[in-house]
Amino acid sequence: MSEFGKLLLVLGAILMFAGAVIWAMGRLGAPRLPGDFVFRKGGVTFYFPIATSIIVSIILTLLLNILLRRR
Repeated sequence: MSEFGKLLLVLGAILMFAGAVIWAMGRLGAPRLPGDFVFRKGGVTFYFPIATSIIVSIILTLLLNILLRRR
């Protein structure tokens, strides 16, 4: 299989996983950490997940470092 085909398969699997996580979070309710801000005014709600973004960033950084150091 060509390199491009493998790349498409990997990207498809990642998108499927991300979609499943987002779907599950919608059904279960997104976790709200103390550093996440929610602003409501009238019929508009703005959700700014600072703490969640930091935690996701740390986890992704660790995973990518582990995966890329094996090469």
